[in-house]
Amino acid sequence: MPDLKKFLSVLGPDLIALRRDIHRHPELGYREERTASLVEGLLSELPGLSVARLTGTGVVGVLGGAGEGPTLLLRADLDALPLAEESGESFASETPGVMHACGHDGHTAILVFAAKALAALRDRWAGTVKFVFQPNEEEVGALAMIEAGVLEDPAVSAAAALHLWAPLPLGRISVAEGVSWAGMDHFRIRVTGVGGHTASPHLARDPILAAAHIVVGAQILQSRGLDPLLASSLVFGRVQGGQAANVIPESAELEGTLRYLFDGGGDGPGRPRARLRELAGDLARAYGTSAEVDFYCSQPPLSNDPAMAALGRQAAIETAGPGSLATFLNMGGEDFSEFSARVPSVMAMIGAGSPESGAVHPHHSPKFRLDERSLPLGLEWLVRLALAYLRAR
Repeated sequence: MPDLKKFLSVLGPDLIALRRDIHRHPELGYREERTASLVEGLLSELPGLSVARLTGTGVVGVLGGAGEGPTLLLRADLDALPLAEESGESFASETPGVMHACGHDGHTAILVFAAKALAALRDRWAGTVKFVFQPNEEEVGALAMIEAGVLEDPAVSAAAALHLWAPLPLGRISVAEGVSWAGMDHFRIRVTGVGGHTASPHLARDPILAAAHIVVGAQILQSRGLDPLLASSLVFGRVQGGQAANVIPESAELEGTLRYLFDGGGDGPGRPRARLRELAGDLARAYGTSAEVDFYCSQPPLSNDPAMAALGRQAAIETAGPGSLATFLNMGGEDFSEFSARVPSVMAMIGAGSPESGAVHPHHSPKFRLDERSLPLGLEWLVRLALAYLRAR
């Protein structure tokens, strides 16, 4: 095979230009019409690659190689976040209140150029590649694409993806075996009591008091309810109840996330979902109220298949050298986990942080930046992984 690094380096300037174009025009989940049309147009220019839409703004490109072989799915995410950008980049968002603050613009650009590279090299590998540009990652859009048949026709044998990651220094690549991203449940707890006047609290059953004890008491799940060697996180992000200072309301509402870095998720070791229901109910009853717990948005932990992770680590070494390998576990949620729960999969975290480029702020921050030198590294890692899986000649 020709020098792949040299071949891919030619694509670098156009890769960064595409990322900046997408960054200037961010779109929220299931509204990614401009981005999807742009991707669709670029893929349609590639010989032998068929393109279709799925779940509205999802784009799927299918490319066959030289002969029969497995089907590898490569995935990128399209959506941005509802944030007003404060990064100071010259190519900052031109859409008020919307920003690419997680790296999805880079993921999309990388996958477009991976398609270009693999199309140019298609006489050197066997099988099929599905290039999946998924909408709405921030709210579990992967599951909708799976339910719409993205893993079928032809049936997917394995899947791979990457995430540009600012907390990881530029030049480092993490391909951890096993669970590497947390499972996540969004929950809502509605506490119902008996309203009344604050001058006569004994005649009421105060849901705010009960809700406050649930917020504090629920922390026992981590300190006493789960194995301390199993990473978990329980955080309340919204507490709402009442409309006036002198009125005890009928109800109060809590929302938060439950995260766990172990297989089996909320029904696994310690059964944190069931424990939270029990604890909220018991505490509510202690104050004469009742609590209803609703897990309304969930995704499993993302687990890297051992064989796919081995291919991914070798691709990382060939891309950035043996010193590039890192192990970075993450309590964030990533809905690529829906693919990893169904087919052997791997996701790499590509280091994109550096003080010199200002890439020091966390993901989902209005000041978020990534070092764009990470994009060519991500492209090379993804192409090398694909060629290794498809046994390039």
